[in-house]
Amino acid sequence: MALTKDTVKEFEFNGKDFERVRAMIYKRAGIALADSKQEMVYSRLARRLRATGINSFVRYLDDLEGGKLGAPEWEAFTNALTTNLTSFFREAHHFPLLAEHLKQRRGGEAINIWCSASSTGEEPYSIAMTACEAFNTLTPPVHILATDIDTNVLATAANGVYPIERIEKLSPERQRRFFLRGKGDKAGLVRVREELRKLITYRQINLLDEHWEIRPGFDAIFCRNVMIYFDKATQRRILARFVPLMKPDALLFAGHSENFLYVSDSLKLRGKTVYELDERKAAGFRAAQR
Repeated sequence: MALTKDTVKEFEFNGKDFERVRAMIYKRAGIALADSKQEMVYSRLARRLRATGINSFVRYLDDLEGGKLGAPEWEAFTNALTTNLTSFFREAHHFPLLAEHLKQRRGGEAINIWCSASSTGEEPYSIAMTACEAFNTLTPPVHILATDIDTNVLATAANGVYPIERIEKLSPERQRRFFLRGKGDKAGLVRVREELRKLITYRQINLLDEHWEIRPGFDAIFCRNVMIYFDKATQRRILARFVPLMKPDALLFAGHSENFLYVSDSLKLRGKTVYELDERKAAGFRAAQR
């Protein structure tokens, strides 16, 4: 039988190469790739081979691990294997609860929120819009730290420019209040208003790094649809590091398919995929960490 175009790969890529990639991305970013992701890995990393002019996966992985390609290529490798699925007000049931949580903090003190997997920005901007609506102003006393491991999506998020189709599901009022429509050669695009962008600071943070340059005192942490890529041991370590960063009455927002009760004794369920500290257990945990 003659080989078709679909059955011939540009680069040789076998099970051994895939297992090597799995080990490398797990060590680098804590991502546990499923057995079913071999074709996805080939497709995404084949682009890196073309970009670097390397004609085999073995050599590419050797050069990457050996340091010949340097830190920028490690960053590109990680970015290529990071999945970034997001939308404005994704998992919409979280935002009314966030709004009520913010309204209870009308004391003039700054409110701090960490969006720990911000992707291309839709999530932190949804948080910012919720804050503006809760306080009925474009300048609420809220600061949002938005982080991600992927530098490409962070650049998109900070720019705040999207195809107009991305906001079609938002109410006309939200579209008018929070976005500016492009004209001329920018037609078909929208940009998040500057007031919202000023509420957010973007930074690259790998949740697996030994040290996060983050101050404690968060009123809410969003860690949605990222833990599903980590194994239970990694989830447990990350959640344990969240606890001392949270105020006693802070909320932790998880993704719809994530359950933190099985990996942390310091959290209890507040609502649908929303957690709060079990303060008695969290206090014991903090004491043990000192």
